Amino acid sequence: MRNDKPARLVLENGTVFHGKSFGSDRSSSGEVVFNTAMVGYPESLTDPSYEGQILTITYPIIGNYGVPPNSMTQGVSDFFESERIHVRGLVVLDYSHDFSHWNAEKSLSQWLIEEDIPAIYGIDTRQLTKLLRENGSMSGKIIIDNEDEERDESEIAFYDPAKENLVAKVSCKEIIEYKNGEKKVVLVDCGVKHNIIRHLQRKNIHLIRVPWDYNFNSIEYDGLIISNGAGNPEYCQVTIDNICLAMNKNKPIFGICMGNQLLAMAAGAKTYKLKYGHRSHNQPVRRVGENTCYITSQNHGYAVDASLLNDEWEPYFENMNDGTNEGIRHKTKPFSAVQFHPEAASGPTDTEYLFQDFIDML
Repeated sequence: MRNDKPARLVLENGTVFHGKSFGSDRSSSGEVVFNTAMVGYPESLTDPSYEGQILTITYPIIGNYGVPPNSMTQGVSDFFESERIHVRGLVVLDYSHDFSHWNAEKSLSQWLIEEDIPAIYGIDTRQLTKLLRENGSMSGKIIIDNEDEERDESEIAFYDPAKENLVAKVSCKEIIEYKNGEKKVVLVDCGVKHNIIRHLQRKNIHLIRVPWDYNFNSIEYDGLIISNGAGNPEYCQVTIDNICLAMNKNKPIFGICMGNQLLAMAAGAKTYKLKYGHRSHNQPVRRVGENTCYITSQNHGYAVDASLLNDEWEPYFENMNDGTNEGIRHKTKPFSAVQFHPEAASGPTDTEYLFQDFIDML
């Protein structure tokens, strides 16, 4: 008989879900969002784009394949998407206390406790997801109840990640170089997933990873990549200014996720917050002007208003579910970006070719 502590998920609208704890005993708060992927919880939990959020996984059984080792190759994690867990909490329906996988080193519960991340199971995640879809993502808090008395939930304040520059929290703090070739590519780290770096390391280039606010135009480079990232892109005005200067060089530019938003803002467009975001492995996108569709991995809460782009730019991809923008490109210059994740990890690899398209332009 397991003796997991009682826990509660409390939403800002007053809704309370009761469950049990399987992570850290520390209570926490954040923006409650949901991901409909069936696998990939180690990758999702370490994705810097989840900074400030409590992640709800809709797939009903989580933890059955444990957690892989935190091994590194050339300073990059072999199995995770960053050096640490970024979510502020985890919500699932059923936690598998027993795990089995050839590459598992520990249980999900052990890992969460080590990283001091609260988690709750026994939640009706279908009901929670329907509520978030109807009302939009909202602040919430996971309260771990003490055995002797119920903890006063007012001790934990609701947290709104939109009020903080999350990119500054998840970006690297200094320049990091990966010297695997002659061509120099600057990677602007707004919270880069490590699988983006893994892909680029295989392309025989000299990769220069710089902080989000670094003036990369002082470097001689052959191409520029703007990474995914966390939170509201409007905090990244210094990055946008640097991208504007970079476009004067006519060197290839490729943006991913937040990189799409920042390139679009540098081109004169604006962004807006989606009601509940795109977080899954099954987002269908269509290449504009063609009947070619791809299944993509996505994790973002903001989108680009492509109607504000000038005549020099055009939409690149669009979402087949809700019609939102999934990428932009310049009509004559080697500038493009996508809102989805071509590197996946986890998720489908339909759009990996976009990395090679960028490399071919160098």
